[in-house]
Amino acid sequence: MTLETTITQMAAAARKASSEIARCASSVKDEVLLDLARRIETDGPELKAANQKDLDLARESGLSAAMIDRLTLKDSTLSAMATGLREVASLPDPVGATTRAWRRPNGLEVAKMRIPLGVIGIIYESRPNVTVDAAALCLKAGNAVILRGGSEALHSNRALAEKIGSALRSAGLPETAVQVVPVRDREAVTLLLSQEESIDLIIPRGGEGLIRFVVENSRIPVLKHYKGVCSVYVDAGADLAMAEEIAFNAKVQRPGVCNAMETLLVHREVSEAFLPRLKTRFEAAGVEIRGCPETCRILPGTAAATEADWPAEYLDLVCAVRVVDDMAAALDHISAFGSKHTEAIVTRDYERARRFVREADASVVLVNASTRFNDGGQLGLGAEIGISTSKLHAFGPMGVEELTTTKFVVYGNGQVRS
Repeated sequence: MTLETTITQMAAAARKASSEIARCASSVKDEVLLDLARRIETDGPELKAANQKDLDLARESGLSAAMIDRLTLKDSTLSAMATGLREVASLPDPVGATTRAWRRPNGLEVAKMRIPLGVIGIIYESRPNVTVDAAALCLKAGNAVILRGGSEALHSNRALAEKIGSALRSAGLPETAVQVVPVRDREAVTLLLSQEESIDLIIPRGGEGLIRFVVENSRIPVLKHYKGVCSVYVDAGADLAMAEEIAFNAKVQRPGVCNAMETLLVHREVSEAFLPRLKTRFEAAGVEIRGCPETCRILPGTAAATEADWPAEYLDLVCAVRVVDDMAAALDHISAFGSKHTEAIVTRDYERARRFVREADASVVLVNASTRFNDGGQLGLGAEIGISTSKLHAFGPMGVEELTTTKFVVYGNGQVRS
């Protein structure tokens, strides 16, 4: 069987399975997720053995330490996966929910009802936990899903797919509701992107290169974000101790993720007091500052930022710092260089906080909190399938509800149009 035939048959099987999953009772879907959580906990040694094969190959091929960290299935990772499954199972089922209803003058009762998207294709790198998170969210929302993980995680993803399939089979549901592309061949991605007759939506998760490749080659609608250029703005009169903790956490707690702070904007009135104290903590943590001329004046010896630094997603212990004259200048900077991902303000001023929330164009805007909270789990969605920075049809972390759409339902009593 050719690879093209394999992918085409997988897509057709997913389309068929999607009809059954769409009408599946909430209790059955939840039992699949709870059963899968139990299997992951019980079969942890088996899953880690499969993961070890991937880790051995990754080290032989010279994969970076950061990528190997993302690839590794630790006991804590498996525990978190099981916890996430139980959290998703506990969420309200969005399918069939009425989001709005109204009555027309002619007596027609009009409503909007949530329905599944259908078949979703997810293309992602490393992180075997994405396999379980994506499967759980898609199933809860009544969708079938085809998963194409990174080639470096093939053994891990196959092992997880077997557990998912067993849980589906035990509930009397088709195993083809969740499928993992079983090959490393990159051509599989291109073939998947051509299945517009069977797949309704593509969601890529990974680096900017992967996402741009998917967008440029897909015949299917794509939900995406290219990169996370996230900023924290420290306002005049801000609580500087709070600002220091927020900026430090946003940059240092996990620098290699899309919701880490890449740019720090500081109001001129507090820059002399704030920047030296933050620099001390940044230096101790190994953070390199690249500053505007005013930042370099306040912090002698700081590397000068170039124009390439303002739109940069470092994903590392590097931070661009700019001193601005006021909040309008901070908002102008965000408009020019932000990626619509996450923006935060540290302020004591209620009106300026409200203005920042209105005018900062990002999927999540925070007041007096770290950018690291732009995460489905942290925001109470149970889990997320990714963060969308396109505004159609979802904006921000995508949980269960964002994996549905709505249709109009109209009840009449014999009305005809004149």
